[in-house]
Amino acid sequence: MSAPSISSDVVGTEVGPVAQTIDARWLMAYAAALGETDPRYYDTGATGGVIAHPLFPVCYEWPVVLEMRERANLAAHYPRLLHAQHDLVVHRAPRAGELLQSTARVIAAAQRAPGVFLVTRCETRAAGGELVNVSDFGALYRGVALDGGDRQIEEGSFAIPETAATLDSIGEIAVPATLGHVYSECARIWNPIHTDLAYARTAGLPGIILHGTATLALSVSRALAACGGNPAQVRRVRCRFSGMVAMPATLEVHAARLGGEIGFETHCSGTPVVSRGSVMLAALEV
Repeated sequence: MSAPSISSDVVGTEVGPVAQTIDARWLMAYAAALGETDPRYYDTGATGGVIAHPLFPVCYEWPVVLEMRERANLAAHYPRLLHAQHDLVVHRAPRAGELLQSTARVIAAAQRAPGVFLVTRCETRAAGGELVNVSDFGALYRGVALDGGDRQIEEGSFAIPETAATLDSIGEIAVPATLGHVYSECARIWNPIHTDLAYARTAGLPGIILHGTATLALSVSRALAACGGNPAQVRRVRCRFSGMVAMPATLEVHAARLGGEIGFETHCSGTPVVSRGSVMLAALEV
């Protein structure tokens, strides 16, 4: 039997815009799922309202990512999908009460040894067209062949660079067995490999695994706290996902700051699960 395949004609497929209203309840729930204790994530009486966690954009991007998979006829390959890398550029943080519109476009496809690597670029804008964030979502479809050869229509950093900093251990994060369910509900990101044991096993996984974005968000929170970073300074987050996190688990985070960049890496049971992590910071306005 031949391997399942994806045509490179999928590159260029566009969907959206998908509109969503950002509310304080959603922002607070996301922070709570990550165990955040910084009061700025919950102070609804503060000037400007509660702040958004730097990884919160993954929440409102999810519906347009799902729509893309349907439009591009990728739904049949869904059980084979792994989040391989992520590159988020933050132009400004989302705010409670505003309506945001997200679009998505497949901008690259390449054959790699484990399967097909697709990059989907999500752009989110506020009223009047103001750009809020741009994300390059790199997905690997395991055991799938690419028909038509590699194709790319936009520039992008599809190879995440190594960090220049020497990383030090900055502590551990306990991941309870229930975090996949809690994160799904609080982020509003529903994928059965994170909550449905039977589905995960059918997809060839040993059990339910934690969302890659949850592992990344936990790592970013710990790196910011340890390296003197302020969530309001974050302008870019990128990483490769190197492994899966079965729950319960203990994550070990390694990080260091070099100027306006925090490099980080996260291990689980001694094995890297997030590598080449980077948080780029802007100077705070006085």
